[in-house]
Amino acid sequence: MAEERQTVVSVVPDDEGKEKFKKCDQVAFYRRQIQGPNLQYQALLDTMVLTERAARFELLEPDTQTRLLLSVSPCKSETVRILIDELQPIKARYRVPDVTTGESQREQLRVERRTKDSVTLTWSSGHHQVRLWHFPFRLDILCGEEVIVTFNSKGRLWFETLQDPPRAASHGSELQEDDTGLWKETFRQFVDIKANGPSSVGADFCLHGFSHVYGLPEHADSLQLKDTRDGEPYRLYNLDVFAYDLHSRLGLYGSVPLLVAHKPDRTLGLFWLNASETFVNVHYNPNDQQGDRTPPVKRRRVQPHTDVHWLSESGVVDCTVLLGPTPQQLFTQYAQLTGLYAGCYTSFLLPLGYQALPPLFSLGYHQCRWNYDDEADVKAVDAGFDRHGVPYDVIWLDIEHTEGKRYFTWDPVLFPDPAGLQRHLGQKKRKLVVISDPHIKVDPDWSLYCEARDGGHFVKDREGQIYQGVCWPGESCYLDYSSPATRAWYSRRFALDKYTGSTPSLFVWNDMNEPSVFDGPEQTMPKDAVHSGGWEHRELHNLYGFYQHMATVEGLVTRSGGSERPFVLSRSFFAGSQRLGAIWTGDNVATWDYLKISIPMLLSLSVAGIAFCGVDVGGFVQDPEPELLVRWYQTGALQPFFRGHSAKETKRREPWLFGEEVTAAIRSVIRQRYCLLPYWYTLFHQAHTSGRPPLRPLWVEFPREQSTFTVDNQYMIGGALLACPVTEPGVQEVKVLLPGSGEIWYDIHSAKAYKGGKTLSLPVTLDTVPVFQRGGSVVPRSTESGSCTAELQQFPLSITVALDSHGVAAGELYLDDGHSFSYRDRKAFCLRRFSMLSGRLLCRNASEEGEFECDTVIQSVTILGVKSKPSTVILHVSGTKDVSSAFQYAEARHMLTVRNLNLRVATDWEIHID
Repeated sequence: MAEERQTVVSVVPDDEGKEKFKKCDQVAFYRRQIQGPNLQYQALLDTMVLTERAARFELLEPDTQTRLLLSVSPCKSETVRILIDELQPIKARYRVPDVTTGESQREQLRVERRTKDSVTLTWSSGHHQVRLWHFPFRLDILCGEEVIVTFNSKGRLWFETLQDPPRAASHGSELQEDDTGLWKETFRQFVDIKANGPSSVGADFCLHGFSHVYGLPEHADSLQLKDTRDGEPYRLYNLDVFAYDLHSRLGLYGSVPLLVAHKPDRTLGLFWLNASETFVNVHYNPNDQQGDRTPPVKRRRVQPHTDVHWLSESGVVDCTVLLGPTPQQLFTQYAQLTGLYAGCYTSFLLPLGYQALPPLFSLGYHQCRWNYDDEADVKAVDAGFDRHGVPYDVIWLDIEHTEGKRYFTWDPVLFPDPAGLQRHLGQKKRKLVVISDPHIKVDPDWSLYCEARDGGHFVKDREGQIYQGVCWPGESCYLDYSSPATRAWYSRRFALDKYTGSTPSLFVWNDMNEPSVFDGPEQTMPKDAVHSGGWEHRELHNLYGFYQHMATVEGLVTRSGGSERPFVLSRSFFAGSQRLGAIWTGDNVATWDYLKISIPMLLSLSVAGIAFCGVDVGGFVQDPEPELLVRWYQTGALQPFFRGHSAKETKRREPWLFGEEVTAAIRSVIRQRYCLLPYWYTLFHQAHTSGRPPLRPLWVEFPREQSTFTVDNQYMIGGALLACPVTEPGVQEVKVLLPGSGEIWYDIHSAKAYKGGKTLSLPVTLDTVPVFQRGGSVVPRSTESGSCTAELQQFPLSITVALDSHGVAAGELYLDDGHSFSYRDRKAFCLRRFSMLSGRLLCRNASEEGEFECDTVIQSVTILGVKSKPSTVILHVSGTKDVSSAFQYAEARHMLTVRNLNLRVATDWEIHID
């Protein structure tokens, strides 16, 4: 969405080639912390107070006489929160609201051991301990007798206390800037006045025994975080970065301050809850620290460890350590921490779960462009999909659909009958999505602008006037979504009687919500802008898009009276955004390198809890060559959010515009996506109830296999499918790592079996999409793709049972109505488990809680890995006589197929193979 910026941003000089975005050495608080002295804090052990929910201690820095209050609180979910604030601040410091679940079930701490130098606390069974050292202050977290994490191991705890403004400033004199940028800081032509002076915080952690860390999205970089000694730190600062650089640690559109560490016997997480600008340094320290000059026989083996240093501009130190120890447990711990939410300003609960359970249509294919010209263009594209037999569910409209880029309006010439257009699409069970950005055009003749202005819903500048910046409409004001009252006002705009031309089948896209300000510092809002409650923008910058996303979701839920699941895509995000809906990776480029980087970017998001994520298929800017477009569709079809999108300067690229070979290849992968949606939907049910992401790095499923720890060109879809998309041009062979020396992997196209624990060289053509099913799994599919997801519920299913080396397999299928909250409110769902053992395939209820009337049937069963042809296949259905079934056995592929079954999913049944 940034192609047009050359014309809009020309009002802002480029300072003769100066960089638009800051490097770390241009950020004053970062320089102060890196260059400043190591402050030697003491933990005053005699100040300890054990409350019902925490242990509290005072910390003292003798040189500055700074006094802080430390609170340590473990939770039943095996997490430990470390919170540090000023002991007696002159006013409250900002603490991030609305992201975590608040008061989790805390554990009561007790003293395990006390010496003059330390105190050791434990809780519950005593499996974990916290040990606090007096001087120099540090905090160890132990599992048994093993220290797994040390807080303040390098003495980098940094806490700048709030101050009253200098006397000169309080008397109206102008602040003078100095090298440390304490009260005033300049970047290019932008001046940042700091109302509270220096307020940065920082802390370091040592992760003992760990050599691989992940997370901290969003960055266009590898899955495993890189050592930052020789370059920039990872920056978490939401920015509108058009055609972003690859292999960069610059902050992009969203931020999740979660770092995940993994080693063969443990997965661990650090969640740094801070919404201000944040940097993270990662230093790996391998086993051998003694250098090449030490003779090998005299070298002492040192345990590897990773040092992580967090630095934030403001707020408090609020870090939760997630103790795992398995990847699945860590995902659940993080989901419990950030995943429960109830809307406070609507009368309806938003989804109580971790990742929001998306409506089924949103897992289908989305067709988007900046911009489809008019209603006739939309109808022609819609008809083109039907004419070429390509399934799709949603067509999207960008900013040009509005009247003069006023959101909640329609261009009266181009879209004179928007409700009619939605009804036209709705007759085919398809949806329309429109864009709604956070900036509001300054127009005293526009009622929505006037209502927002008069209601006090806009962000203000440091002088107390309404802040104005330039975006798509020109001069714009920005809604203050941090205010609950503003969110409620904005949510009500989506009511059918207020949003003229809208219908229940209209859904929403939040873009430009970092927020993007074309004439602002780093193309965003100045840090000294002021939000509700008097908080400076610097305190909550990374929450801005999260709050717009929240308000939009609440609007759609309220619109339906709390009965229908919303769908809202947001470009900007923060921790907790997973409970609201989908995000995507922004303005990418139509090159092979951007296709390749999309995989680690989405894996990083998934590890950090943002499970419903995707990229602009084909690249947003520039024109993809046909081979690249096909490979991108093949990749996108194997990722959670699947949308083709392109800028208006690009050539049109609907799937049928590149010749029949390309059309056939794209049609094939989209149809395969639709057939696999029963499996995808089941995975999202798992994400919604357990926090496990559908997209998983290999190490999540194979945590002890170190060969998987750095792999980011292939991944698992759930626990059953391994995908290795082709992301190089002109290749005739790809190498695929098949993990697990005891595993069996089946090519889903040929059914050929391969042993795990090796790298496979696989011949590929343009039609090849390397996907393997893991032995021991069961995957459900629809037998047909239909024209959209609404048709899927009419079709029977097939299941593929892939036997492991013991002849065992298991899997689940989740079904509900696909669109409402009835699964939650009335328990109207069906969760079935398929299990194969000793030649018997069983279908049983996997949840006693749900009940959903459906006529869905299993039409065919394919079993891979059957060593010999059976003599009989017997069907046993509860309450009926056993019947013998015809079957086909392919000896060369060890594949048994039983067709024409018509077995109801909701009924218990068995298939006996003798």
